[in-house]
Amino acid sequence: MLQNYLKIAFRSLWKNKGIAAINIVSLSLGMACFALLLLHVGDEFSFDRFHTNKDNIYRVYRHTMPMNSEPAEGDIYLPMPLGPAMKNDLPGVVNYVRLCEWGKFFIRSPRQLDMLDVVWADPQVLEVFSFPLRYGDPATALEEINSVVLTEETALLLFAEENPTGKTLEIKVGENFEPFTVTAVARNLPPNSTIRFGILTSFARHAATRPRQDNWRNSAYATFVQLKPGSGLASDSARLQQFREKYYPGETAELRSKGYWSSAGAPISYRLQPLTEMHSDVAVNGGSVPASNPKYAWILLGLGGLVLLIACINFTTLAIGRSSGRAREIGVRKVIGAYRPQLVGQFLAESMLLSLLSMVLAVGLAYAFLPALNDLTDKKLRFDFRLYPELGWMLAGMTVLTGLLAGSYPALVLSGFKPIEALQSKFRISGSNFFTKSLVTFQFVLSVGLMACTLIMIRQLHFLQTKNPGFDKENVVIVDASDIDTERFAPLFKSALNGRPGIAGVASSELALGAESGWSRSGFDYKGQNKQVYEYFVDSAYMRVLGMQLIAGRNFDLSITADTSTSVIINEAMMRDFGWSADNAIGQVLKGYYEGRRSEPVVIGVVHDFNFLSLHREVKPMMFHQFNGYLPFQFFVRLQPGKTTEAVASIQEAWTNLVPDFPFRYKFLDEKLARFYVAEARWSKIVGYAGALAIALACLGLFGLVALAALNRTKEIGIRKVLGASVAGITGLLARDFVKLVLIAFVIASPIAWWVMHQWLSDFAYHIDLHWWMFAAAGAAAVAVAFLTVSFQSIKAALANPARSLKSE
Repeated sequence: MLQNYLKIAFRSLWKNKGIAAINIVSLSLGMACFALLLLHVGDEFSFDRFHTNKDNIYRVYRHTMPMNSEPAEGDIYLPMPLGPAMKNDLPGVVNYVRLCEWGKFFIRSPRQLDMLDVVWADPQVLEVFSFPLRYGDPATALEEINSVVLTEETALLLFAEENPTGKTLEIKVGENFEPFTVTAVARNLPPNSTIRFGILTSFARHAATRPRQDNWRNSAYATFVQLKPGSGLASDSARLQQFREKYYPGETAELRSKGYWSSAGAPISYRLQPLTEMHSDVAVNGGSVPASNPKYAWILLGLGGLVLLIACINFTTLAIGRSSGRAREIGVRKVIGAYRPQLVGQFLAESMLLSLLSMVLAVGLAYAFLPALNDLTDKKLRFDFRLYPELGWMLAGMTVLTGLLAGSYPALVLSGFKPIEALQSKFRISGSNFFTKSLVTFQFVLSVGLMACTLIMIRQLHFLQTKNPGFDKENVVIVDASDIDTERFAPLFKSALNGRPGIAGVASSELALGAESGWSRSGFDYKGQNKQVYEYFVDSAYMRVLGMQLIAGRNFDLSITADTSTSVIINEAMMRDFGWSADNAIGQVLKGYYEGRRSEPVVIGVVHDFNFLSLHREVKPMMFHQFNGYLPFQFFVRLQPGKTTEAVASIQEAWTNLVPDFPFRYKFLDEKLARFYVAEARWSKIVGYAGALAIALACLGLFGLVALAALNRTKEIGIRKVLGASVAGITGLLARDFVKLVLIAFVIASPIAWWVMHQWLSDFAYHIDLHWWMFAAAGAAAVAVAFLTVSFQSIKAALANPARSLKSE
């Protein structure tokens, strides 16, 4: 029976090659899109599952309840003694691992000097986690204080060989390079690992550089604990709270006395986060791989599902559209004894065969487009069934589901024809015209909606990238001098740059600006209120070089002694937050700031607000200072317009003359600011591609429907031409109904897209306004594309020889 179904299915598809080709192309594009997004979403939910002990490993974090107008917060950076204390005090803890991820360090190997990420970890890290070694013993790899484990990739980079165990490299710790011995080589980490490292070295070596290893007030380390199987500690909040109170006695009482906390219970507690949930838990901050909101993964999968649904709708509408061509076939089958279930099976066999053929083509398309997806998502995805074991049955399930979804309705409708009416061509599919129109309209609702969303996202992204942040971001290079003795280097570097061709000014700061630059924030009590203020250590040239505007007071002056000990310049947001005005802010004293360690700062100037964080957030209170004891690690060099190449080369020459052994690293300020909006750029591209594919598939289906409509009305078209109808008139006759459907889709899609974009824009403190013309432009584009699609087939039908048209029946 099945063999017979497949034989007839092949014959039917070959007989209707054009429609079959449209269906296969449509379904394969939809399946390829869905498969790629399925791979991306599968990767998002597969993080850290490869660890053997994954069900018993937890990351410790500090949970802070909403207090003093600040939202609830989860923070993974905790004190150094936490891990040993938990193992000692809590019976359910069998092991712990502390990680110190303090960024890049200078690494000197026989091949080169470079800056690479270094992670400091307890020796048991290779026993708790499943990072298999290619060379070396996991039990002893980090036993010695100056031992180091490299990944295969890093080993090749630093030593140009796979097994450099026993060899030495140097890491710059503090002011000096120190030798470390390679004791093991780990296999390259899978892409779905939250814990990332290229160089892993002993936490004991890092701890030796800290003055107090029992300091519970310095929180800078990620701590993982391995629990006994079946332990209930992860859900035992009472025991975890008792543990915290042991090391922070009186914490809750102190917060109550200051008026920060008045509810029952404790406002700050320790909690345990399952290892496999780290990547999807956005409520907890920190980590080398930022958490990914699962909401966006489901939205992406939904987009892929909508594109696939449009392809399935094409199959359904085309099957219904060519129902008249199969009526006699069905009538004959019923007359010779075919039952309805057999006919349903026949039509489902055709749709399954189409789905299978489409999946084969879709897999090829998915492989072809995978590099583009990786570039878009900044990942290294691959179709690896060992890494994503569920991918196989998901693709198989998608093939079957697509075949059923696309073929079920046509199978039920076509198998229901009465044999006599079918043989006499007197049948009528009840409600099919309305149903087909509804499906076509739904396709274009999705297409127009996605086009409108894409247009708005692009405009918002352009706004984010071009909005004046409150300073002149163009033609500024930031030179990174981290891990260099800048107390000696800074004045020499500035002096070497001043007066060079193409350089208009040089300033320095402790921190850079833009994405991945870090920030410093201080909290202190000011007249009974807790104030949170961002602070930047800068020099006196900083505001001039960046073109910032003072609205009151003066800039720093090195000839005034107080400017290096107590003077600060604040922004307007801080002025408003503290209840001052431009008239009375100058001379105000920040009582409570650094109390007991230095004289209280005095405001000497107010600078116009500028966006030092992304435009997702309103400008926050911040201040500049140049207090003694701070050092500049970032240099802002303003270039003369049109002389970028020469100026950068000149800066590099000055750098090389002063520190020839250290690589010259720089970035343009406008590019660093633009990196705040990488996610927005990615989303606008994803939605844009989905919208383009959606409207392409919708038009492909429309193309087939118009062809079928022209075929079914061949005799009518011939009669109209004989009676004098023009080509334009016949084209309009065939196109009119379909263009109406697109206009109806525009009316339905516009309010939906407006609501979705209104919600999306609400995440930005600064955003564009929504205007009617944005939706009208998307609608006009959809109508134009649909009209061109319809017109092509309509004109072809209208130009046909009427004599042949009248003979067609």
